[in-house]
Amino acid sequence: MATTTAQARAQKLRAQLDRHNYLYYVLDSPEIADGQYDSLMNDLRELERAHPELVTPDSPTQRVGAEPAEGFEPVEHARPMLSLGNAFDEEEFYSWHRRVAALLERDDFELVCELKYDGLAVALTYEDGRLVQGSTRGNGLVGENVTSNLRTIRSIPLRLLGGSPPSRLEVRGEVYFPKSLFSRFNEERVSRGEPAYANPRNTAAGSLRQLDPRATAERPLDVFIYSLGHAESAAVPDTHWDTLQFLKGLGFKVSDHNRLVSTPQQAVDFYRHWVEKAEDLDVAADGVVVKVNRFDYQAHLGVVGREPRWAVAYKFPATQSVTQLLDVRFNVGRTGSINPYAVLEPVDIGGATVKQATLHNEDYVRSKDLRVGDWVIVERAGEVIPQIVAAIAERRNGDEAPPEFPTECPKCGQPIARPEDEAMYYCVNASCSEQLVRSVEHFVSKGAMDIEGIGGKQVQMLVEQGMVADVADLYRLEKEALLELDRMAEKSVANLLAAVERSKQRPLARLVAALGIRHVGSEVAELLARHFPTIDAMCAATQEDLESVPTIGPKIAQNVVAYFATEGNLRVIEKLRSAGVRLADDAPAEISDQPLKGKRFVVTGRLQSFSRSQIEGRVKELGGAVSGSVSRRTDYLIAGQDAGSKLQDAEELGVKVIGEEEFLTLGEQQAHEPGC
Repeated sequence: MATTTAQARAQKLRAQLDRHNYLYYVLDSPEIADGQYDSLMNDLRELERAHPELVTPDSPTQRVGAEPAEGFEPVEHARPMLSLGNAFDEEEFYSWHRRVAALLERDDFELVCELKYDGLAVALTYEDGRLVQGSTRGNGLVGENVTSNLRTIRSIPLRLLGGSPPSRLEVRGEVYFPKSLFSRFNEERVSRGEPAYANPRNTAAGSLRQLDPRATAERPLDVFIYSLGHAESAAVPDTHWDTLQFLKGLGFKVSDHNRLVSTPQQAVDFYRHWVEKAEDLDVAADGVVVKVNRFDYQAHLGVVGREPRWAVAYKFPATQSVTQLLDVRFNVGRTGSINPYAVLEPVDIGGATVKQATLHNEDYVRSKDLRVGDWVIVERAGEVIPQIVAAIAERRNGDEAPPEFPTECPKCGQPIARPEDEAMYYCVNASCSEQLVRSVEHFVSKGAMDIEGIGGKQVQMLVEQGMVADVADLYRLEKEALLELDRMAEKSVANLLAAVERSKQRPLARLVAALGIRHVGSEVAELLARHFPTIDAMCAATQEDLESVPTIGPKIAQNVVAYFATEGNLRVIEKLRSAGVRLADDAPAEISDQPLKGKRFVVTGRLQSFSRSQIEGRVKELGGAVSGSVSRRTDYLIAGQDAGSKLQDAEELGVKVIGEEEFLTLGEQQAHEPGC
């Protein structure tokens, strides 16, 4: 058993090492030489080796000590890790600011500008000041537990500074691979006869997903913390800027380049500065994130889908290169769309080798006068999707030729047609095997039903062998038939069938997203499932019902109605029902007789308990209608703080003005009033 002296010595050594880690990796201001640091670390290792009971998970010696993991457990985020809307030029940025100003009914609000570092988003959870969990962003709702790997990053504190940190704290940040260290890392790999990695971002992401934390520890990853997820049992500041300073004080590495500004022009000036200087940074950055500073303003603005209204990513101009357009080819999408794509002479763009680029549709190709054989300018839009910006006409030699567009489906040979109001051609053959392959690939993907063990090759085989004629047939697959397929052994078949069985219990929103209804992605699917908690309710919904859901417009509503009006789709739903696939979520408590039916509301001012979209959604759920301006037809104005001209209009017109608390009880009162 360790003596009191040994315990005290271990505690002192850990405190010293924690402090020097912070000075070196966070503040870049070391006070001791490397040899002195190593001596302290060796002393602690020897002490813990002599007294194993002194070893704690947050000891500096444990950053590299975990054994390889068998896999990564899923982690459900307490609050979603949201994605950001983009602005690609100055006008789009100012448009975002005008929308925010209109919703806040004021334009004198502060903004925080942060460089948008190109790494991997993570969430770090601390309990009583100790790191207990670290996870990837994943799909924003569920990530992967990579705690052991994150412990190896020395700029991530294992224990927080300060005497009384929050009892539970979650912060979000970006893990990245410094560019200078990445170059050195690649040189060492090449010297050992190993292939070089393509770019820092992908290498950082791959490093965090190493099953052996010791492999992660060999890669000099770093982190910047950019936001607070949540905190318990401790007061936190009221603004994002002050929160960043608060997190610095706890020992987190926060970028020194962040700026607090008071006007959108100052944000644009910050952006322009870093457009010119981004290459001087030791970390890849692809834009500037601009956030509304006050948290109460953020709450009022709320979220649309998975994008906060209170923040925007103002992207740097895309990286471009010149290469040759070798061919234009076509594939068939899951909705039957005929999609042209460019085959390019391979070219490096921003550290990634690009061989193909999207061409969107025939109008896009013709508007740019693209010809096979052209030299073209290619960019990675948003640093992700390669696309052709323009052809370089002056480099033509006369051998270039316009691409030939198909008059029939390139897969099944059946006719194609172009709807009047769309830019795409579609295969009219509902039995087209390529459409089916794409539909099944989408159905089993991670954002949909997430059926592991079924990739593109497996889907192709299942369709070609006639084992899958629609997505519901996945739930009728039999072990004996699967074993006859190429490269399908006993264990892989067992895993596949188990994954199929697990997918039956996915939430309704995942199923709706998996069905492939046009313009219905995961965010829209979640909205639909929230308002129509069974597939039957969704099937019975009229276009008017659907358009009453916040953010659902006419086009999406038309597509949903059309999908459930198609006999073949209804047959698939019934097959899914027979297979035991979950077709309903727990229904919300019924609201008797829609107590606010026929009442018209306007919302103004800054709310405390709701965002604007939340309170408008609640009005609609209770049967009421929402308008953007006050008129004689308005029954109630819901007014928050700093209410503007709408409050004056309501007073002049005699419209009843209520607050949030009054609104919360209004439904119950209305339900008991005569005539309601």
